[in-house]
Amino acid sequence: MRALLQRVSSASVEVDGKMISSIDRGLLVLLGIENADDETDIGWLIGKITNMRIFEDEGGKMNESLLDTGGKILVVSQFTLHASTRKGNRPSFLEAAPPRISEPLYEKFCSKLSLTVGEEVPRGIFGADMKVSLVNDGPVTIWIDSRDPS
Repeated sequence: MRALLQRVSSASVEVDGKMISSIDRGLLVLLGIENADDETDIGWLIGKITNMRIFEDEGGKMNESLLDTGGKILVVSQFTLHASTRKGNRPSFLEAAPPRISEPLYEKFCSKLSLTVGEEVPRGIFGADMKVSLVNDGPVTIWIDSRDPS
């Protein structure tokens, strides 16, 4: 399971010209699920995301987590995080899990994340053509992969 975290001042998701989700200060999480992923990846990844110290403390150092700051979180499914670009110029998505596998894992991820942060987590619509807008704060962008936990 891969997550691209972006610390944001604001972020929103639009589908068919209608805004469906938005947050102010917090994290935009782009989530990609691969064939090898299962529920054990969910807990590990949620722990990393919610405890990652990428928000500034009173001294201006990145020393606080999303849980410390009470920031919001917005999750968007993105299978293209598993693109392979090793051959040629057209990405391959063979490692990305098909919807019958990835959609239930995405829903479980969002549900467990909601329990962790203590409120419903706004999200995109799985499989929809979404327009994602964000103001990256910093910029701070962090890549996390449950297959490479080092």
